[in-house]
Amino acid sequence: MKYAASLVLLSIAPMMSAVEPEKGAQKRVTASAEVLSEILHAKDRGIPEDLMAKAQCVGIVPSLKRAGFIVGAKYGKGVVVCRTGRGWSAPATIRVEGGSFGFQIGAGETDLVFIVMNRHGVDDLMKDKFTLGGDASAMAGPVGRSSEAQTDALMRAEILGYSRAHGIFAGVALEGSTLRPDNDDNRAIYGRDVTQREILTGHVARPAIARPIYAELNRYGIVKRTAH
Repeated sequence: MKYAASLVLLSIAPMMSAVEPEKGAQKRVTASAEVLSEILHAKDRGIPEDLMAKAQCVGIVPSLKRAGFIVGAKYGKGVVVCRTGRGWSAPATIRVEGGSFGFQIGAGETDLVFIVMNRHGVDDLMKDKFTLGGDASAMAGPVGRSSEAQTDALMRAEILGYSRAHGIFAGVALEGSTLRPDNDDNRAIYGRDVTQREILTGHVARPAIARPIYAELNRYGIVKRTAH
């Protein structure tokens, strides 16, 4: 009897693994939209509107896992969308992994949002893997209605990071974290193998499940930069 049960479990395991990623991938898109909406509606405690208008790409990682005692660790899955000539791209799914060094104790989950501010940062997102603070310059983003007090360093940063934990929202440094495409989740959402570049450059149709993300982002028109 036990042998027969084992055979049944082995036979359905491939089907279970085929179904679960799709459910998980779609659920993350929905969760990402909810996190983005809550953070963008934080008004004086959120991401400055002028920075959102300049952002080339926006990434959301709901419930980023963090743990640490002296050496910390991070792991999470989320989505990123980029501006194209036809509006925002379809969401590309990503993994965030990495460690940090410093005195830190505790564990929990953090909602992470990052905004990509220039073309070089966009090109980094097209890679199979890149490191924040290494391949791309990353800084903790300013919080508030406007970023008028931004420094020269902030102006040069490719990626600005934000986190929310226990109701507290703040800029967060992301140095040492790695970002990579989640090809399995992308396949689950789009039904075929697609590259990060195809998705983020607008060559993949936008899924209906991502509409709440666009509803939030479309409130911010792109700001044209002037040469100095």
